[in-house]
Amino acid sequence: MIAANRVRLGFDKPVWEQYWLFLTGIFVGRDYGVGSAAFTCPAPSLGYSFRQNACVTDLIKQALPVTLSLAIGALILWLIVGIGLGILAARFKDSPIDTGSTVFVLIGTSLPTFVTGLLLLIYLTLKNNIIPLNFDGYISIFDNPAKFFIYFLLPWITLAFSFSAIYTRYTRSAVIETSGEDYIRTAWAKGLKSKVVLRKHTLRAALAPLTTMAGLDFAGLLGGAILTETIFDLPGLGRMSLKAVNDFDLPVVLATTLLAAAIVVIMNLVVDLLYAVLDPRVRVG
Repeated sequence: MIAANRVRLGFDKPVWEQYWLFLTGIFVGRDYGVGSAAFTCPAPSLGYSFRQNACVTDLIKQALPVTLSLAIGALILWLIVGIGLGILAARFKDSPIDTGSTVFVLIGTSLPTFVTGLLLLIYLTLKNNIIPLNFDGYISIFDNPAKFFIYFLLPWITLAFSFSAIYTRYTRSAVIETSGEDYIRTAWAKGLKSKVVLRKHTLRAALAPLTTMAGLDFAGLLGGAILTETIFDLPGLGRMSLKAVNDFDLPVVLATTLLAAAIVVIMNLVVDLLYAVLDPRVRVG
């Protein structure tokens, strides 16, 4: 039985041939088995899970929308809160708003993600039922937007909490530092309104470095927010990767690792292009 499965999945071939079949399978698909037991994983084929008896690409297609929904929602939330609070703290430096933002930063950067998630789950759902649990599983935003937002609200808050604190700190520091630059003082000397100086000069320069941070953080989440997906039982890439490691499902581990690396490379390229748009000094040619 074991020998037959080795032949069926191609594990009897030399390592170099297995590697070549894996690479070519990404572009043209891959055939498994022989005779009546033969089957095909169409391109892009990332292998076959012998634990779940399914093409790995099909498993990723099921998990990726969940992780995308989690990552995009959390990104939007922490950018709004983090950048907004950071700007307010910088504009009203040494005020109660600034003090409050400092307390928020200290709490947000001190609490691990799994602690935040468990606290929210216990006090907002289990004890007070403010945000009810959704037992229907993942629901697409196109099928039922209301249930979709309820399903992801706690995971979004959990992920965004610590990131919001980090972005608040960086935004505050960047805005204060940029406000002291010569070109900002020149803009004030020309009599420009404070809103114009802040929007067109200060924020554009101060927030450009945050683009790199946001892109890399977002890429990391797409690789799988393992703790958050595990706490809230989300069938995303992170939870799938963890299960594959525990089950020694090597094709899934390899595929999710490759996908995470590809996402980081792509996001680095996107970030570089956005950085050039935000900061003309780094444009080529």
